[in-house]
Amino acid sequence: MDKFSISNYLPLFFIMYFIVYLNAYFILFRTWTPKLRPEASSCIISIAHGTPAVFLAAYAILSDPTRNFGSPNTSFQNLVLEYSIAYFLMDILHYLVFYPREILFIGHHMFTLFVFMTCRYLVYHGAYAILVLLILAEVTSLCQNVWTLASARKSDVKFAAKVCEILSPPFYAFYSVVRGLMGPYFVYRMFVFYLSGVANNVIPKWVWISWISVIVTAISVSILWISNLWIEMYSERMKKDE
Repeated sequence: MDKFSISNYLPLFFIMYFIVYLNAYFILFRTWTPKLRPEASSCIISIAHGTPAVFLAAYAILSDPTRNFGSPNTSFQNLVLEYSIAYFLMDILHYLVFYPREILFIGHHMFTLFVFMTCRYLVYHGAYAILVLLILAEVTSLCQNVWTLASARKSDVKFAAKVCEILSPPFYAFYSVVRGLMGPYFVYRMFVFYLSGVANNVIPKWVWISWISVIVTAISVSILWISNLWIEMYSERMKKDE
């Protein structure tokens, strides 16, 4: 795989996500309201990306005996990066078409793409760190997307409301542990390694500083989001008790 050019896999992955999205929008969710269909279709491509990405990234990491925060990317690690780059490109297209004012989500995806693309196409090193973070980000993906789909229909479908009620506490707890504890701990190790300067010859200082900045911001927003959900759930239960 030529690391100096976009491989044939990236457009293929993008086409795959595009087809999945169209099938979700025009077939799977054809009976949903126009307001909900785009969000539901986005959830489906997120599911198509998230869980497979966890297993692919885990294999890519474990199959590299020289892995560390500054190790060169293997061909399979580059493939996994492209798999995720294609997803974020597709989801950005989704937001630009249906939710162009959602600057926060579009910005999140753009900065995430910056991290993945600089790792894949600019420095060719550091995929170990990025893929571990990908695992931490996507290990909750299936649970989160099922919860999101159930939340979207809980007001008019009793089963969806029940799924949302049952799933919320374990999902919130799982997400809190991954994003609130495991993520920050790994980023701290990553920061200490890069701060030592041992990887500056392969990952320029401005690159790893930008990576850390993007990741810390994303984790902070995630913690704020899940905290608001905990508060909302507690408030609803207090109202029920009253």
